[in-house]
Amino acid sequence: MNLPNKLTMLRVILVPFFMFFAAGSHIGTSAYNPVFHLVAGVIFAAASFTDFLDGYIARKNHLVTDFGKFMDPLADKCLTTAAFVYMMADGLCHPVVLALVMFREFAVAGVRMIAAERGTVIAANIWGKVKTVLQMLTILFYYIAPAFLRDVDVLGFGLVVQGLCWLVALVTVLSGGIYLWQNRSCFASAK
Repeated sequence: MNLPNKLTMLRVILVPFFMFFAAGSHIGTSAYNPVFHLVAGVIFAAASFTDFLDGYIARKNHLVTDFGKFMDPLADKCLTTAAFVYMMADGLCHPVVLALVMFREFAVAGVRMIAAERGTVIAANIWGKVKTVLQMLTILFYYIAPAFLRDVDVLGFGLVVQGLCWLVALVTVLSGGIYLWQNRSCFASAK
């Protein structure tokens, strides 16, 4: 297994650690644990950095593999979906946003499975990358910003996070539609 693929697997391994701290942060409640909230953000930031790093190393050193093309987006989905689930549980991400994110991911995964049956691996397109970056920035803002803000206006912070989540939903639907359109040949010959 080459270095980019190891970094991808590290991102997968970090997901349960992120989930542990995110679950224990309880933002917006009397049980709020700012240390857990920040640690969840730091773990998410480290995992997100591996996403950039594995892609950079793979392209620079010609180490792009079918495993990486498959696992890299899957690792991103595991990480970002877990974060949006906790944001929804905290009441700052509308369930419709999470449903749209998950629907897009299932649809894209389905197309990839059909393509894989034919021996084709479909890499993420630029819109998928834009979607992933926006998701990651929204999540990082949610987990890291409170640590640097004095006397956080909970209502204002919540409104910004909710606005970012709806923007994520819009870009997610757009990127999913483009991805499905670009790979519509998978549907035409599916049996």
